[in-house]
Amino acid sequence: VGTEVPLRGPQGIFTLPPIIDKDLFFICTGTGIAPFRSMTHYIKLHNIEHKNIYLIFGCRKLCDSLYGDEMKALSRELANFHYIPTYSREDRENEAIQHGYVHSIYQNILESGKPEAHFYLCGWKNMIDDAKQNIITMGYDKKSIHLELYG
Repeated sequence: VGTEVPLRGPQGIFTLPPIIDKDLFFICTGTGIAPFRSMTHYIKLHNIEHKNIYLIFGCRKLCDSLYGDEMKALSRELANFHYIPTYSREDRENEAIQHGYVHSIYQNILESGKPEAHFYLCGWKNMIDDAKQNIITMGYDKKSIHLELYG
């Protein structure tokens, strides 16, 4: 009793742009999918005009796929929404799924043309550091990169 615990509330900086006039790349690992789930549902619920939305979700195994079925259903219901999960430690014999890390996926999409884009990164710090560096190296301005990291 009486111990003071310093807390910091939401800062409101990891939010969608007011007008979505560029492609959105939601790149995440593990529970980092949570804000993108919310953002995507918000876009759908409010029928917000948007370009392509790429939700690139990385985790270790298929059984770790948070909201997998929900995101697959949403990709059928929401125009230009692309749910792309990848698994770093899943059995390679399962050819029906993407294997590896998130980086090769967004790099392949961006190499096929350089769309104007906003990049939202959420998840494991090492993934975020690598993604940020890769995106800048590909010629995007660091102001187009929005971060929410943990670990």
